[in-house]
Amino acid sequence: MTAEAKPAEAKTESQPQNLQNSAKPGFWQSQRENLQILAIALFLALLIRVFVAEPRYIPSDSMVPTLDVGDRLVVEKVAYRFHPPHRGDIIVFDPPVQLQFQGYTADQAFIKRIIGEPGQVVAVQAGTVYVDGEPLAEDYIAEPPEYEMPPVLVPAGQFFVMGDNRNNSNDSHVWGFLPEENIIGRAVFRFFPLERVGKISDKSNARSASSGAVQQ
Repeated sequence: MTAEAKPAEAKTESQPQNLQNSAKPGFWQSQRENLQILAIALFLALLIRVFVAEPRYIPSDSMVPTLDVGDRLVVEKVAYRFHPPHRGDIIVFDPPVQLQFQGYTADQAFIKRIIGEPGQVVAVQAGTVYVDGEPLAEDYIAEPPEYEMPPVLVPAGQFFVMGDNRNNSNDSHVWGFLPEENIIGRAVFRFFPLERVGKISDKSNARSASSGAVQQ
């Protein structure tokens, strides 16, 4: 009986080593699967950033009071594949050649509000912005512009953009029109700071200050 017990004890002692050896393939397989999942997630994140949406931050005060320095935004890139940009949209764009001549790099994105669409006439007189002869009611700006600008016709395929902080904004009244192909996307949501989280109002229904008014 003693001789029969020894083989049983030897078999029992060999089990942990066998289990350890059998566990190695499973461990490496799970690690390989984790790496594959991570690679797919990174690939999807890259696709989303390139084609759908991407985060941006505000480095200057040119859009105050709508956007503050340090605000973090989500910029969506899908809508303009189905319809053109409209007046009131807050857009992020690559600087046109006029800004690159000022020393900005081609990938140094700007953010402004669309004021004039192709074919419209934009002017600034006596602290008021006019579009097609009608003064805009702009309750979203920091203060009325302190400069004058004669009427300009927005060319086809281009836009006239301005910062909401009119007197501290390097925008179309300084460097001219923005080509549509330079537009990256539309700012739609602020996710930081937490106390200001929410949808960004685009004022796309900006109305004239007085119906039928004619710009002189």
